[in-house]
Amino acid sequence: MSEPLQQKLYIGGEWVEPAAGHYEVVNPADESVVGLAPEASRAQVEEAARAAAEAFEAWSRTAPETRAAILDRAADIMQREYEPWAALARAETGAPTGIARGMQVGVGVSRFRRYAKGALEPVERGLPPQVTEAGPMGRASILGALEVRQPVGVVTCITSYNNPWANPAGKVAPALAMGNTVVVKPAPQDPLSVFKMAGALHEAGAPAGVVNVVCGASAGVGEAAVDSPYVDMVSFTGSTGVGQRIAEVCGRSMKRQLMELGGKGAAIVFEDADLDAAVTGIGTTFSFYSGQICTAPTRVIVHRSVYEQLVEKLTGYLAFMKVGDPAAAGTVVGPVISAAHRDRVESYVELGRKEGARIAYGGERPVVGDGRGFYVAPTLLVDCTNDMRVVREEIFGPVVVVVPFDGDEDEAVRLANDSDFGLLSYVWSGDAARAFRVARRLRAGGVGVNTIGRNMEAPFGGFKRSGVGRDVGSYALHAYSEVQSIVWAG
Repeated sequence: MSEPLQQKLYIGGEWVEPAAGHYEVVNPADESVVGLAPEASRAQVEEAARAAAEAFEAWSRTAPETRAAILDRAADIMQREYEPWAALARAETGAPTGIARGMQVGVGVSRFRRYAKGALEPVERGLPPQVTEAGPMGRASILGALEVRQPVGVVTCITSYNNPWANPAGKVAPALAMGNTVVVKPAPQDPLSVFKMAGALHEAGAPAGVVNVVCGASAGVGEAAVDSPYVDMVSFTGSTGVGQRIAEVCGRSMKRQLMELGGKGAAIVFEDADLDAAVTGIGTTFSFYSGQICTAPTRVIVHRSVYEQLVEKLTGYLAFMKVGDPAAAGTVVGPVISAAHRDRVESYVELGRKEGARIAYGGERPVVGDGRGFYVAPTLLVDCTNDMRVVREEIFGPVVVVVPFDGDEDEAVRLANDSDFGLLSYVWSGDAARAFRVARRLRAGGVGVNTIGRNMEAPFGGFKRSGVGRDVGSYALHAYSEVQSIVWAG
C-alpha cells in the first residue's frame, strides 16, 4: 500500500513544509487514512498573515477585470478536476457521492463563477447633493457625496467541517473579488479539499500572498490566525461557543467580523399544511450531511390536529432512508464526521429519552459493512416540550424533535421564537397570507415558506446567537468591504 499524501501548507505563493509535522485525516465511513494534513506553527500562521498584508496593497488596486479572470480560471480548474476532487471531499467528510459532487464541489465552482461576476459590480454610488447655508463651517455651498466600498484588508477565513468546498468558496471568492487578501484556516477534520482550492487559485494566477492556507489540529493555529496584528477581519463558520471566543479576541483590536454560527431551525406546520411537502422538507435534516448543517429544520412545531399524521409520515419517510457507505449507490445517510461527534449525537438521543421524549424511529447505532465508521441512525424524537435540552440545543446530527401545539399562530410563533438561535426557520401552511404573516414575526435571519429551498442572492445570516452579519449574493461583497464617504464642495 502506498504512503498517504503529505500535504504542505500554502504561504506566500509557495508550498511549505509544516513546522509541527502532520496528522492523519480519517475517512469517517471506514476509518481509513485519507491523507496527512499539515500542522502549522504559530510562527507559520504569522508568516501567512504577513504575506497577505504585504500582498494587499497591490491586489486591492488590481483591475476588477483581472480579479474576475483569476476567479473564473480557478473555477475552470475546479471543473476540470471535478471528479477526483469530489471523491476527496466524499472521503474526508463521509458525504454521499451526490452530495459531494453537487452540494460540495459543484457549489464551490458556482460560487467562484458568481464572484468572478461580483468583482465587476459597481463599488461607487452617488448620493443626492446637499445645499448648505453659510455659517461657522464656511460659505454657502453645494456638497456632493460619493459612497465607495473599499476592501477591508487581510481576512482570516475559518471554515466548518461539514462542507469543505461551499463554505470556504463562499468566503474566499467574495473576499478576493472585493480586493481583500486571505488567510484560510480550514476545519482540522477535512482540510485537504481546501488545499485543492488553493492549488486552483495558484494555477489560475493569484499573486503570491493573496491566498494563504494554514492548518492544524491544535486550537493554537486558529487562535494565531485570529489574533495576528496583520489581520483586519475574521469570517467564521462554526459553533456559537467558538464564535463567541473569536468575537472576544476581535473586540480587543476592533477587527471586523462575519459570524455564521449555530442553528436550531423551527419548522412550523399548521393544520392546513401539505404534510407530504412538509415531511420532504423536514427529511433533509437526515439526508443532508447527516444532519450536520446549521440550516436544517430540526425543531418541528406542529398543530395537534395533524400531529399524529405528521409523525406517521415522518416515520414512514425514514424507513426508506438507506444508511451506508457514502460511495455505495443508493446511500442517503452517510456517517458523521468523527467518533467523538457520533458519541455526542448519541448522548443527545439518550438525553431526550431521559427527558421524556419518545423515540419514534432510530435511536440505535447502525452497523455498516465490517462495523467501522461513525454512523448514527436517523432519529425522530416525539412528544417533546420546549424546555427539553434536545429541543433547545443544537445537536448537529440526523435528529429531529417534534413539539405539538394546541393554540393559534400566536402560540406557534411563541414556541418558535423561544430559542437562543435564529438562523433559518420554516412555515408550512395552505394559507399563503398566514404563512407570510407568521414568517415576518419569526426572529430568524431567513424563513422558508412551504420550502426548504434558498435563493442564493438573498442575504444569509442569523439573529441572536446564530451570528453577526450577512453574506451570499452581493451581500457577501458588502460583508468583505468597508464603506467610505467622499464629500466635495461644488
